[in-house]
Amino acid sequence: MAPMTPSRPTACLALADGSLFYGHGFGAAGQVTAELCFNTAMTGYQEIMTDPSYAGQVVTFTFPHIGNVGVNPDDDETADPVAEGMVVKWDPTEPSNWRAAERLADWLERRGRVAIGGIDTRRLTRAIRQQGAPHVALAHNPDGQFDVEALVASARGFVGLEGLDLAKDVTCAQSYRWDEMRWAWPEGYTRQADPKYKVVAVDYGAKRNILRCLASAGCNVTVLPATATAEDVLGHNPDGVFLSNGPGDPAATGEYAVPMIQGVLEKDIPIFGICLGHQMLALALGGETVKMNHGHHGANHPVKEIETGKVEITSMNHGFAVDSQSLPQGVLETHVSLFDGSNCGIRLADKPVFSVQHHPEASPGPQDSFYLFERFAASMADAAK
Repeated sequence: MAPMTPSRPTACLALADGSLFYGHGFGAAGQVTAELCFNTAMTGYQEIMTDPSYAGQVVTFTFPHIGNVGVNPDDDETADPVAEGMVVKWDPTEPSNWRAAERLADWLERRGRVAIGGIDTRRLTRAIRQQGAPHVALAHNPDGQFDVEALVASARGFVGLEGLDLAKDVTCAQSYRWDEMRWAWPEGYTRQADPKYKVVAVDYGAKRNILRCLASAGCNVTVLPATATAEDVLGHNPDGVFLSNGPGDPAATGEYAVPMIQGVLEKDIPIFGICLGHQMLALALGGETVKMNHGHHGANHPVKEIETGKVEITSMNHGFAVDSQSLPQGVLETHVSLFDGSNCGIRLADKPVFSVQHHPEASPGPQDSFYLFERFAASMADAAK
């Protein structure tokens, strides 16, 4: 192999089909193997990288200005980044925002996450759309030395997300209480001092802002690990049960989550699910899930609420979807994607049980979907009458 020159690329993205993308590495040096997706959001890159739902994935950002507002401790959705790596068109610039506490590249390096810039993200996004979310190997080597054949072989050897239970990898180790509410000017984050409802949140990879939204809706939240049983959940005597977002194949996580949910469904307790929690609920009710070609990842997805005709601008992040044709009688479809008609919400006809695929806590509308938390609170109030 020829000796490297200083101008040589310092990062390489290898797809399983043999396609190679060279660019400038930043963040941590090293190599990761994962599924590749793209996200169309113009903001929120820090929240995306720390969203547990991105476990096992490298994220391509279609918006070029990634890193321009820096990072700060308040915007992490979990303690550490969970997405395996980052792909951007332009190298991150110096941050220009009053909330910035650190440069994106430094944050990624400190948190052990690999990133590559200088990539033709339009071409890469077309490849993802055409062939489905590919398996990739992403390497960052400051010396510019790459064993291309080994990278491609590593990408081809990735097992993929189908059949993979990742919720166990990102869930909490033990139960805990949550009372922090949504950020508001000028106080920032405040505490829920007068909760009205006891809620058990089952953590399949819960984002912090979901828990904040529950607290802001009047909930006293106890978070339980993904493997909690129905007895564990009901032992807290909750007014409502929340099923969180999370990564991986819902059918795999359902091996232990579905029996728990079915046990809770035997009681007349309100249930609300988001993202993976939505898929878990659908499986527990007799539906099925399918792997999507390239998934939905972005903050500009239009979703229609069928009963009202209202269209919401939503944030999404999922590579699997509920098959609406598989829903049994008594399970009603409530929301659909206006991009492809895929299912985005369900509810039971005779119980206060509902869920959505999109992320109301991400507030892309900005408040289009917060009513879902209020609906959950109202269902608990009605159940108490």
